[in-house]
Amino acid sequence: MIITTRERIGYALIILTAVLALGAILTQGPIPQDISYHLFVDTRKIWSIPNFWNVMTSIAFAIVGLLGLYKLRTLGKPGVPDETGTAYTLLFFGTFLVSFGSVYYHLAPDNQTLVWDRLPMTIAFMALFSIIISEFISLRSGKALLLPLILAGILSVVYWHFSEIRGAGDLRFYALVQFYPMLAIPIMLVCFRSRCTHVQAYWWLLLAYVVAKLFEHFDAEVYDLLGFISGHSLKHLTAALGMYVLLVFYQKRSCC
Repeated sequence: MIITTRERIGYALIILTAVLALGAILTQGPIPQDISYHLFVDTRKIWSIPNFWNVMTSIAFAIVGLLGLYKLRTLGKPGVPDETGTAYTLLFFGTFLVSFGSVYYHLAPDNQTLVWDRLPMTIAFMALFSIIISEFISLRSGKALLLPLILAGILSVVYWHFSEIRGAGDLRFYALVQFYPMLAIPIMLVCFRSRCTHVQAYWWLLLAYVVAKLFEHFDAEVYDLLGFISGHSLKHLTAALGMYVLLVFYQKRSCC
């Protein structure tokens, strides 16, 4: 197999960003969870449900997750190679579980409930990372990395949780699991050729992720501007929309 110059650059950038990200994590001291993270601006209680809109918008993940699982099961796995079907199933199953974790967390936001919000997110993140490796770099590598990636994601949350219990909270490895793929994925999209069509789906998903993080960061500012919904609630809807767009493109594409 001939490796092109662009692919060589891609491999080099992936390794470089991995080394830099890991180095930044290891040289940084432990990072505890900022308690102010749990202080969302919209705490309205409606129909006896606290933090109503943050809770209700979390249901969007269940809708998209179930729809994805339904499409995979009943429509012959549209645009999904049979060899990596497990990863796609875990992607949408993880998205489905995000809804329950997010609802549970937003009913009573604290470090204990946040664990159950983050665990399913790592399943979805790592399944997506495995999928993109399979489609753009190597089918064999993507399949082989699926389970280790998901275990790494889960263990990063478990490690953070027990570090908080010990009074020495450390988010470093969870941060690595969540954000390194967001550096590596664009490199893969630019430097490697996919086995599937409609690769723009991943760019739309990345855009939705960035916008969702902006809504999360400007939670109060968005609420002050709009007056009826907060940035964090819009984060849920935007992230779920990104997954729905991905599913739509999966149904249109073909893979070799």
